[in-house]
Amino acid sequence: MSKMKNSVLLMGNLGGDPIFSELSNGGKLTRLSLATNEFYRNKEGEMVKKTEWHRCIAWGKLAERMNDKLRKGSSVAVRGKLTYRSYEDKDGNQRTLPQVEVQEYSILNKEKPQA
Repeated sequence: MSKMKNSVLLMGNLGGDPIFSELSNGGKLTRLSLATNEFYRNKEGEMVKKTEWHRCIAWGKLAERMNDKLRKGSSVAVRGKLTYRSYEDKDGNQRTLPQVEVQEYSILNKEKPQA
């Protein structure tokens, strides 16, 4: 059970192309926006689709592979851990955002989506 501490598994579709960055310290970073959908019936019996958006990041060789293989619309499963990024907004307020630090991923659709 100790390996299950802080473990996240999501399956969804990319909302945009990966954003790849090479950092000044030589590190490599890819940022992804992953949409997951939930379907349910409301009290009127109508089917409702609820979409949640998740910020995901990957480092190093994994970041390079994800940037090379994934495109907007790619259907993927990601496994990682929940982390938090803090920053100061334009008004000087401290903000904290949750994000999933990806440790592995699988492409669920076989062909690469067209740009």
